[in-house]
Amino acid sequence: MGVNIVGVSFSPISTTSAWAADEGFQFELWTDDDRTLALTYGAASSSSARFADRITVILDAEGNHVLEYDVSSIGTHPAQVLEDCEALFGE
Repeated sequence: MGVNIVGVSFSPISTTSAWAADEGFQFELWTDDDRTLALTYGAASSSSARFADRITVILDAEGNHVLEYDVSSIGTHPAQVLEDCEALFGE
């Protein structure tokens, strides 16, 4: 399908990489310590925010913002994102 997954948080990479290994995540993790990505995509309202809202943003190959989800519960969220990506980008 050609989709890349990237996780982003305000936490230092030393913290998130250990957590990701424990969880078995197989995607990149980025640190947004200056809040640039969070501000750009609406996950934080200011550069002094302590926490980001949990959101998923789908970008196409050109970097265009095509879908966004507010994630309040991760229950069925991965399946919904996969279904939407398959519809947008093919299997």
